[in-house]
Amino acid sequence: MQRFGQVIRLKPGVLESYRRYHARIWPEVARKITECNIRNYSIYHKDGCLYAYFEYVGKDFDADMVRMGEDPKTQEWWAIMKPMQDPLATRAEGEWWASMEEVFHQD
Repeated sequence: MQRFGQVIRLKPGVLESYRRYHARIWPEVARKITECNIRNYSIYHKDGCLYAYFEYVGKDFDADMVRMGEDPKTQEWWAIMKPMQDPLATRAEGEWWASMEEVFHQD
């Protein structure tokens, strides 16, 4: 299992809409997340930033992320979410949510 942390900003004025969508995540999107070996997925908000944490239990993260990205319902979801988000300028090339470095973990 691999742990991942990611961060992105929200555009001003969209937090309540973002919350409403995530309170009623589309079942097809939730299923695709699980099918792509993502577990224990959480998104937190603080001061206009979103922080995501999830655990990956598969064998090929990149292939699973391609599979998720090719899913039509996920693409539809992202088309709604992306305009609400403001990615960090310091993210790696090809990233939307910026990956964070884990500096401490305790089970």
